[in-house]
Amino acid sequence: MSPLSKNESSRFWRYLTNIWTLLFFALIIDDFLHRGAYEVLIGPAAAIYTACLTIYSAEKEFERWQFYFIGKHPGEVYVALWTLLLFGIFAADIATGSDYRVSPEIIATYIVVLGVLAITKKSKAIFKERCEPRE
Repeated sequence: MSPLSKNESSRFWRYLTNIWTLLFFALIIDDFLHRGAYEVLIGPAAAIYTACLTIYSAEKEFERWQFYFIGKHPGEVYVALWTLLLFGIFAADIATGSDYRVSPEIIATYIVVLGVLAITKKSKAIFKERCEPRE
């Protein structure tokens, strides 16, 4: 079995991250709808999701610094989706008057997503600064 090419590896991690994003969001929504019935699954799912996202983001940054670009897949999309999900849950919780408590792992994962975006944005800015011709 041969190792994945750069393109295949990046695509693999992107797809895996997208799949785990959808699965984790579905779990969070289902946990909310069932008032914490799946809380025991939130921690492990958060850990797997965070690992996939981190590996995918790190691989994209390594590719950037190796001048190997596959395409654009902006991290802002993940942050926007996470923000919508959390605001949606908070709004629904207030609107329904439920006693649902958002798992600390969910909040921690949101913070990780924000951190990954901040780090990759800074890396991109440094890359552009170092690689663009100076006048």
